[in-house]
Amino acid sequence: MGLQVTNSPFSEEQVELLNRLLPSITESQQSWLSGYLTAASSAAMPSGGVAVLERPTIEVPAAVKEITILYGSQTGNGQGIAEQAAAKLKEQSFDVTIQSMSDFKPNALKKIENLLLVVSTHGEGDPPDTALPFYEFLHGRRAPKLDHLHYSVLALGDSSYEFFCKTGADFDQRLTELGAVQLAPRVDCDLDYDEPAAQWLAAVEVSLEINTGGQSAAAALAAEPVSSAQYSRTNPFRAEVLENINLNGRGSNKETRHLEISLEGSGLTYEPGDSLGIFPENNSDLIDEIIVVGGWNAEETVEVNTQGERRAFRIALLNHFEVTVLTKPLLEKLSNYTESEKLTQLLDKERADELRAYIDGRDLLDALKDFGPVSAAEQQLVGILRKLPARLYSIASSLEANPEEVHVTIGVVRYEAHGRDRHGVCSSQCAENLKPGDTLPIYIHKNDNFRLPANPETPIIMIGPGTGIAPFRSFIEERNETGAQGKSWLFFGDQHYVTDFYYQTEWQNYVKDGSLTRLDVAFSRDTDEKVYVQHKMKQASQELYQWIEDGAVIYICGDEKNMAKDVHATLLEILQQEGGKTQEEAEEFLTQLIHEKRYQRDVY
Repeated sequence: MGLQVTNSPFSEEQVELLNRLLPSITESQQSWLSGYLTAASSAAMPSGGVAVLERPTIEVPAAVKEITILYGSQTGNGQGIAEQAAAKLKEQSFDVTIQSMSDFKPNALKKIENLLLVVSTHGEGDPPDTALPFYEFLHGRRAPKLDHLHYSVLALGDSSYEFFCKTGADFDQRLTELGAVQLAPRVDCDLDYDEPAAQWLAAVEVSLEINTGGQSAAAALAAEPVSSAQYSRTNPFRAEVLENINLNGRGSNKETRHLEISLEGSGLTYEPGDSLGIFPENNSDLIDEIIVVGGWNAEETVEVNTQGERRAFRIALLNHFEVTVLTKPLLEKLSNYTESEKLTQLLDKERADELRAYIDGRDLLDALKDFGPVSAAEQQLVGILRKLPARLYSIASSLEANPEEVHVTIGVVRYEAHGRDRHGVCSSQCAENLKPGDTLPIYIHKNDNFRLPANPETPIIMIGPGTGIAPFRSFIEERNETGAQGKSWLFFGDQHYVTDFYYQTEWQNYVKDGSLTRLDVAFSRDTDEKVYVQHKMKQASQELYQWIEDGAVIYICGDEKNMAKDVHATLLEILQQEGGKTQEEAEEFLTQLIHEKRYQRDVY
């Protein structure tokens, strides 16, 4: 019988990791672990009464152990985790090589003994752009046998999507097929990835220690205190709102907010291409209705994290847990607290399409009404909910031009679905409840996959309809402030010229002073036939192709599902039409541009 939460002091995630790891280790490895843990448990108890874990003395072989970490990341999360793991492993005398998958030469796999992959899943189960060449190599005919390789995969994803962590699972399966052996089981991370990522590194470290006698980087990672001066995703800064402006004109079908936020006293810095993470609050009316429907006590205190912090149930739902998105894992856990036959049937594997349709556009309140009553106590309910994730917004300002400030462009989400009005958690909070002088918990999210070229004379092509305009405001502000001489071309589109031309005066001034070389706009509702940015690209195909031939970097920001795919298809058409390439040659050309960092996307 394996470990269980009920018969051990471990969390559900830790139990799962241990049950996957322990059966795979040998008797001698078990003996080593037993000695290691015995030594650790004999740590001294200081006079203050708090046990301090002293690392046991372990002989480290003179030979340096090498390990390679590859990351495939669209928004930067994977890169951040990989860099953190690399830093800790280096502290333990490992010789660490860390690279983006886009920079890694696949033939080097034959020379690697230990490999860690940190990779996200994008769109409908697709690899991120930076991982695509390596992914295709491993799944192609030229992939070598890897019997000598030990590896582990950390997969990042969002369980509200059908193909949760599919890219990581694909890598894991393919490496096994090629003969590689796991250092530690793959871990699939949801949006709240900090703890499972640390547990994955711990499992990897156990395996590496058994092989090398090294010390635990994961233990060091877990023990490292967070300095209040180092603001981050896990320690956000309460920043003051300076301005909150509606960018849309009267009569617009949209509401888009321009927020200017003070970074004074934070020490936070950013570059064009980075994002701002904002931790929002749930809608108070929605939370109150959830409490009433569930029959819960708003004042009952519950634990909100693994550190044992407690909050009133209502405050916990407002600030700490996600209630506006349904996922299959949530419904499966909820089914343990309800006798609803309807929910049981919906979760049947044969009814996947029906489940997918039900989840779309519904939230926790819908599930409580449809499948209640629910027997879960307050603590049990928060125990099955995901943590409330931060919302990422492309930064719309240059720090050079706006010292100690950060600006963002936020499209407000409001719609009706399944008989109820719905509201975007963060966007509605910013539109309805946030005024100058209020504060928001924020952090800077680095994104090295969306950067201005190092050479300021390199031309850039920016395609950003709607709120996708945000990072390009940052780009042009930066180039204007630093005196960069490279040409720049912006494609922007929205519904109406009069009401939806974001930052119109700024763009026109940049064109006038030469900071922006060319501006093409498409307003889809101002003409009988809808015109989008890809149509403007086709109209300028010859000149656009010449810019690409001259070394321009192409940037796309905005909607992934429709716009980004349409723009990608248009680029392929232009390469074929103006460059005389076949479809296959055009696709290979764009893949090469990705590898050269000349085709970068920040899509959502």
